[in-house]
Parts: sequence; C-alpha cells; structure tokens
Amino acid sequence: MAWTNIPIADAEAGHVAGPFADTADQATIIGGPTNLLADDHVAAFIHEQLAAHNVDGRSVCVIVPDGTRSCPLPLLLSAVHGALTGRASRLTTLVALGTHAAMTQTQLARHLGHPAGNPGARYPGMEIRNHEWRDPRTFVSLGTIPAERVAEISEGRLRENVAVRLNRAVVEHDVALVVGPVFPHEVVGFSGGNKYFFPGVAGPEVIDLSHWLGALITSAGIIGRPGTTPVRALIDEAAALIPAETLALCVVARSGSGALHAAAFGEPRAAWAAAAKVSAATHVSYLDAPVRRVLSVMPEKYDDIWTAAKGFYKLEPVVADGGEVILYAPHITQVAGTHPEILDIGYHCRDYFMKQWDRYRHVHRSVLAHSTHLRGAGTYDERAGERCRVRVTLATGIPEDIVRAVNLDYLDPAQVDVAACQADPETFVVPDAGEILFRLR
Repeated sequence: MAWTNIPIADAEAGHVAGPFADTADQATIIGGPTNLLADDHVAAFIHEQLAAHNVDGRSVCVIVPDGTRSCPLPLLLSAVHGALTGRASRLTTLVALGTHAAMTQTQLARHLGHPAGNPGARYPGMEIRNHEWRDPRTFVSLGTIPAERVAEISEGRLRENVAVRLNRAVVEHDVALVVGPVFPHEVVGFSGGNKYFFPGVAGPEVIDLSHWLGALITSAGIIGRPGTTPVRALIDEAAALIPAETLALCVVARSGSGALHAAAFGEPRAAWAAAAKVSAATHVSYLDAPVRRVLSVMPEKYDDIWTAAKGFYKLEPVVADGGEVILYAPHITQVAGTHPEILDIGYHCRDYFMKQWDRYRHVHRSVLAHSTHLRGAGTYDERAGERCRVRVTLATGIPEDIVRAVNLDYLDPAQVDVAACQADPETFVVPDAGEILFRLR
C-alpha cells in the first residue's frame, strides 16, 4: 500500500511532502479530513509501520487513553498487539489517566474490547495497567527543566525549576509507543502525541506547571491553536528526557464514533503534528454569529464535572458577552471524583486567583487551572469583585446547594426539554458535546 510521509517541519506548517527515506523526525499518514478509513486498512497500516521499526527482542510499553476520548482502541491495540507479539520481549499497556479516576476491570474490558476479567483472551502475553498517579513509588525522576528554560518556553509567564517525573513503566521499557486520538484541547491547543506522557503518565510537577501555564494563556486563547503552543513546547521539553525510544500512532476519530479520518505514525512530535492538521479540519466548526445560550448535552463517558467541563471549553468562543452555557448531564452526580479541592475553592476566572495569589498559592495549580477553564474569561478587583463574561449553569444530578457553593448557576435537569431547546432560535443545542470545538468565522 502507498502511504504519505510528512516531515515534522512540514507537518507543523501544514505541508505534505512526498515519500523519502525513514528518519527520526518524520511521520507517515493515511486518510484525511474527508476520509473514513476501513478497519482492515488501519490494521495493515499499523502492521507495516511497526514492521519497519526495530522492536525485535526489545520491551515495549504502549500508552493509551482512558475512556474520556472517542477512539476505536480495540481495533488499534489489537493491531499493535498482533504486530508486536513474537517480536517484543515484553509488552505492557499503560492507561494514561493524568489525574482522572482509575478505570475498573469492567470499564477496561469495555474500553479495550476484551472479556471482563480476562484480558488475555484478546491480548495474550500483554500486561495491562492503570497509571497510579497517587502513588509516588510508581515514578522515576528524569531530571529537571531549569527556570531559565521554563521562562523561555512560557514566553516569560513562569520562571521556576520543574522536576520531571514519569511512570516507571515507561522508563523500564526499551520502546514507548503512544496510541491515541488528537482533538482540540483547552490546555495545550491540540491533544495527543507527547501529551500522553505529560501529563498522561507524569508526576504532579509537570502536570501542575503545564496546566497553570495554559490557564495563564486562558482556555479560549489556546484551545485549537495550531502548531507548537508554549504548553506543547513544555511537554516536548519534558518528553526529550525519556530514555526509551518514543514512537506515536496518532489518530483522528470522528467524534462520538469508532470511525477514523486519519492515522499518523512516527516520531511523536511529527505524528502529532500531522494528525493535528487533520483534527483542525474535522473537529472545528464555525458559526457566523455569537449565540446567547448553549445547551451542551454531555455523553455518559464524562462522569463528573472535572471531565464534562469540556462541554464548556469547546463552546466558550462562540457565546456572546453575558450569554450562558448549560451543561446538561443528568447522569453526573459529583463535581470532581478525584479532586475534592475544587469544592473548597469553587470556580473563578484567572484574575480572581492571580490578584489573590497569597490566598490560593497552596492549591495544586492544576486544580486552579481547571477552575479558571470552566469559569471562562472574566475580571476581578477588590471593589467590583468578580465579573465573568459568560454564565455557567449545571443541569445535572448534583444538588443545587453544591452547585451554587462552587460559584455556578443551577438548573433542574427535569426542566430541560431538549426538543424545545432545539426549536428555540435563542438556544444552540450541541449533542455529544465535549470534542468538537466551535469558533466564530
């Protein structure tokens, strides 16, 4: 079969190059924005790409997403497993949770496509692990990014040393292979690639710093931003310290489905850049005018507001000043399953924290960042208080007193009539919200 090779510089610029000899800084891609790839085409691509790499007798750690992303993971992981079985000396799959809740055995079975309690039936010889981000014993130190370099990467927004720690499973394998989708992302611009290492299976230091850097830029200012954003540059800097050989299979999925528009394989930066170009053409929708009200209908793969907040991130850019985003998710009953600190600080704009830094500096900056991302743009001063550009309303199973205590508006989900909202010219209804980014032309 014929594939298209894209060097990293051209991938970032959005240019496609012709075939050439394999190098460490290129990616090979199939598909595109208008394509839907057949499963056998994807599997053949994966087999051919891995056949060309030196994995014989070497151990391989495969880093995959959790259940909060649309991705045909059983197809991809089965192809990877088939291509590596009998060649790799050891094969481990590590679920990149970041700081999300660990996946249960039942969830893993559904996510990876194996019988419950019996992963060996589909993936013989492969060990499957959750990233244990709460356990410091699971991390290895890779070094430090010095303050001066952080200042350069962050364009002067931050100046501090940051320790780089990574799940030891990655370090203790010869090859680390990222397998996962690329979407517009509120912290880094576009997800995927080296982001599966940092923050996917990273220690808290880079997680906190990278998320806070994204918050300083603001979600609306970085989400869907092409090329290497400051946060992406920080992640790539940390990934350069990984002693294993790193590779990536970056895919572009049709949101809410298992279908693939494209798949790119190669060095993680190049594979990500090639996939991000396709994601920008498939996962961004444009409106001609701002809307007054959004009803984001959240799918059940988001089980708390910490993850379902994507229904706000992806819509904030198209909401008029003084408008409202309603997160409609009757199935959600908690604000944050793994980060109860958010209940103490609530949701506020960036300036609220920056102008009261001594009061909040003890809080994990990734928690502060999440707070600012969901509350959106706004201002704060001691006299006028906090003024946010957009109202954020929860129509969920979370009790009203808790919703209001975290500085959000409440709507009884029983009062939401989705069909009536769709007929209302003042309301923009987004089914399966959370992955498609909306912008104004």
